[in-house]
Amino acid sequence: MRPPANARSHASPRATGVGLRHAHVPDFLAAVQPVGWLEVHAENYLIAGGPRLAQLERLRRDYPVSFHSVALSLGAADGVDGVHLARLRTLYDRFEPALISDHLAWTGLVGAPVPDLLPLPLTEETLAIVSRNVERVQDMLGRRLLVENPSLYLRFQMDQMDEGEFLAALAARTGCGLLLDLNNLHVSAHNRGGDAVQLLSRFPVDAVGEIHLAGHARVEIDGVTLLIDDHGSAVPQPVWTLYDMAVRRFGPCPTLVEWDTGLPALPLLLAQAARADDIREAASC
Repeated sequence: MRPPANARSHASPRATGVGLRHAHVPDFLAAVQPVGWLEVHAENYLIAGGPRLAQLERLRRDYPVSFHSVALSLGAADGVDGVHLARLRTLYDRFEPALISDHLAWTGLVGAPVPDLLPLPLTEETLAIVSRNVERVQDMLGRRLLVENPSLYLRFQMDQMDEGEFLAALAARTGCGLLLDLNNLHVSAHNRGGDAVQLLSRFPVDAVGEIHLAGHARVEIDGVTLLIDDHGSAVPQPVWTLYDMAVRRFGPCPTLVEWDTGLPALPLLLAQAARADDIREAASC
């Protein structure tokens, strides 16, 4: 099933964006910053009014805005929460975001959420469940959803495909787009003994609608190095290398730098976005 015929279509932001975090809001309100667009977590704005919404209304005059949600629970066998979808629809109708996205994960049962993005076994049964949920989300929201590849720390014995193959099949069935998180790709390949470059090749060129860049932590457990997707540091070189490959394969996709913990001063975050712009420009020459 394709996205609904009445789905809104917006020009996608082309220059690199950054995730808008509360500590940086005063900087953005004080002066227009050299960044292409802003992405916010949708669940932080599911309110009727107040200063937070007013600030976002002010900022969208200067920047395209994208909404990234974390609670659709696309892998939930009991379906997505209709009340939550209705609240998102109200928010999206108000702000007309350039892009909307969520994760290939489940976050608990309807009425009993958990504060995490839990992994899914990558099977045909799971694909049918996620496809059904994505179709409902796109119908209810009237927009094309981008689905993000997860950061993974284990492999289910029942897995029948890798995440690239799974997401390619999901896009073909539902017409959704894909949000390619290159840090997640690197983290998952390292932790599970895979090849990030090979995984990258699984993603269909015509489905990737956004790229995420971020940093990760390294921890030692019983002599084994595990990568943790914490968005708490600068983008590391292996992820920049994947980004150069990605923009040569997928073209100048809208790109976002995420930094959620241990926030730096805004100039350092903007420098990361500028580096992504330079890589994308060099790849197009």
